[in-house]
Order: sequence, then structure tokens, then C-alpha cells
Amino acid sequence: MKYLLALCLLAFLPYTATAQVGDYRTDFAIGGSAGYVMSNVGFVPDVPQGWLPGYTAGLSVRYTCEKYFSSICSIVGEVNVTQTGWKEDIRDANNDPVYYYDDAEKMNPLNYERKITYVQIPFLARLGWGRERKGLQAFIQAGPQIGFYLSESTKTNVMLGHGTANQRASQVVAQDTLAVQNKFDYGIAAGAGIELSLPKVGHFILEGRYYYGLGNIFKNSKSDYFGKSNYGQIVIKATYLFDIIRTRNPKIK
Repeated sequence: MKYLLALCLLAFLPYTATAQVGDYRTDFAIGGSAGYVMSNVGFVPDVPQGWLPGYTAGLSVRYTCEKYFSSICSIVGEVNVTQTGWKEDIRDANNDPVYYYDDAEKMNPLNYERKITYVQIPFLARLGWGRERKGLQAFIQAGPQIGFYLSESTKTNVMLGHGTANQRASQVVAQDTLAVQNKFDYGIAAGAGIELSLPKVGHFILEGRYYYGLGNIFKNSKSDYFGKSNYGQIVIKATYLFDIIRTRNPKIK
């Protein structure tokens, strides 16, 4: 939690440092977003994985407070329902898929994936460059994010008692039978994107974002199996915002 508090203070620092010297704004916009998520979990000991596809969708708000030189300073908050988790890459020592025999004696490749749903709440400090009311703007943003566990589901054809034609290289399998133990997640989100603003229509935003989890989904004391089990997420999302409050200033373009 000390890292999360430090990030919150850093997010406010640009605004407190320049509050009296920039071109003042009071713009407030609200809207929604949806996107595609690719996730994995950083396990120690390591679990070979690919990227698990998922979704994210929710509510977005933005408060623009200042233009300092050419930088447009904003605070962005979101409440999203996000599907994350991990997908195992089960292979043998020769890097070939591991096969098992089903009841009909047919060979099938082993697969395992865990989908975990959260309510995620990022709080981001944003800097933009370009047009605010009509045209294009590029931006970067970063800040802390917290998440609250909702549910999980597993999809697998791994069956106890069925032999395999070849042996899996990784013998780390404890994660397959453990339910999520830490229901609260936190970490750092950062991204960049472009925004198209149209008068009387709104703001259309396309963004790429990365989330690095600082918490673990499983317990990590000395007596527990995993020393680390944190999320990594790549997010591609589209957002639409419409203005609720706009600063009356004809110089704003």
C-alpha cells in the first residue's frame, strides 16, 4: 500500500506545482469505454504461459484543469469490469505440445486457462498535446490502479488419472487447483494514445495501456508455494467522452 500512496501523491504533483502559472481550465467530461485485454501472471516458480484474451468495459470521467505551455493537464478516472487471468503453454522438453489419452484412446493436447473477473479502478494523471475542442491530440497517462475480485472460471482438459504420451517439461502445477486467495489487487497503469475531438459531438479516444500488478493473487509467505503471482496486462481500448462542463474561452482550439 505504501507504493500506491506514493503513486497517488506523484499523480497530483504536476498540478500542485503549476497551479498558479498555467492557462486555467474547468472542463469535465464523462463517457464509456470498451477494449481488448491480453493477460498473464508472473509466477515464481515460473509457469510457461501464452497470453490470455479477455475484455474490459466501463465508465470513464476526465477533469481537465490546466494548459501549461503546450501540455494539457488532466485527471482521468475509470471504473471497469475486466476479464484477466492466465493461459498455460504446456509443452515437453522438446518444446512439443503434451498429449493425453482420452476415454476413446485418442490423443489430445493438454490445455489450461483461468479467467478471473475484477472491477478495476485506475486513477491517472494525463498530459496531452494538440487540439482540445476540434482536431487531434496525442497523450500519455499513468497512475495507480486498484482491483476488486468478482469471480473466476477454469477451462481445461487436464484430467486426473489419465496418462500422457509425453511428459510436460514444467512440473509446476500447484496453480491449477488454487483458488484466488487475495481478493484485492493493486498496481501501476501507463499508456499512450490519440484523441479526436469534434464540436457538439464529443471526444473519440484510442489508447494502448500496460498494467503491472504489485500485489499477488496467491499468498506468498515462506510456507506458501508461490513467491510471486502478479498480473501483467496489455490493454487496447476505445473511449467516447462528451462534455458536461466546458471552460468559456474563445482561445481554446
